[in-house]
Amino acid sequence: MSIEIRNITKTFGAYTALKNVNLNIPDGELVALLGPSGSGKTTLLRIIAGLEVPDATSDSGIFFHGQDVKARSVGQRNVGFVFQHYALFRHMTVFENIAFGLRVRPRSLRPSRGKIREKVMELLKLIQLEGLEKRYPGQLSGGQRQRVALARALAVEPKILLLDEPFGALDAKVRQELRKWLRRLHDEIHVTSVFVTHDQEEALEVADRIVVMNQARIEQVGTPDEVFHQPTSEFVIDFLGNVNLFHGRVEEGKAVFGGFELDAPGERADGKNAKLFVRPFDLELLHQRNGRPAIAARITRIQSAGPVVRVELQGEGNQPLSAEIPHDRWNDSPFEPGSQVFVSVRKQRMFVDDYSI
Repeated sequence: MSIEIRNITKTFGAYTALKNVNLNIPDGELVALLGPSGSGKTTLLRIIAGLEVPDATSDSGIFFHGQDVKARSVGQRNVGFVFQHYALFRHMTVFENIAFGLRVRPRSLRPSRGKIREKVMELLKLIQLEGLEKRYPGQLSGGQRQRVALARALAVEPKILLLDEPFGALDAKVRQELRKWLRRLHDEIHVTSVFVTHDQEEALEVADRIVVMNQARIEQVGTPDEVFHQPTSEFVIDFLGNVNLFHGRVEEGKAVFGGFELDAPGERADGKNAKLFVRPFDLELLHQRNGRPAIAARITRIQSAGPVVRVELQGEGNQPLSAEIPHDRWNDSPFEPGSQVFVSVRKQRMFVDDYSI
């Protein structure tokens, strides 16, 4: 089931939660709405579900597979919704929780008792909780409860699955396990799914596409590779992971950042301020200059535990810098805390006022 959001605005009194938002989600895609608190992502999810009503404008619409559902109620939209805090019925067993949506259907649409049991057992196998159907939510771990909540949403065979920070209440290790599980589950069932998260790593790992939101608007839509490696705004590159920021100015086609300079956009950029964003893994530490643009810095801290060596430095003007070096490259040319080094930029993203390269 495809989703199209067309010219949607939502205000709460004087506060604007969404401002003229447009978005297309193809059938069968798993999409992450990513952004900081207050960016509008949960409001957008609730509007898709029918839990919130957008402001009335003549050119707005919410389309499921080409049909405008803006005037339809939650029950008429056939969506499954999974909340952050499970929202399971504590007095019901796992089996009863999953079966609930089927049992409350109108009599004419309600499956037989045998069909309900067959469906619930099929879902228990899908969420890998076979044999736990007689337990109560209080007897399950947080990760197990969230899987039950997901099975309950899937029991009614929704055309669209909506998840509001589904792993936000869980600890880091369980979150990581459930991310992989959700990705495998989606690859199996292919239900169009939209999930809200403020966790960049989660969005990059799980989603087919990421919708980056900021201040009631969509900043960028793209695959995880596109939004991470080809950001279209300063906000996107800064929000998606750690980044080093250099301030400079463009003169005669060169952007000067402290002790080094780089080629900048054309002549119209002369005299303008420039910002250079460099990921920690795109900085290289050198014992001496090698001909590439580099600045002098001093190592203040080294953390070698983990998949890479993380190095904190102090650059010119006491600017804090962060570098990530692969262990094999670090072992070939190690440094010590307090060492004076040269920091070279291997790959960067520059923004010069209205220009970006």
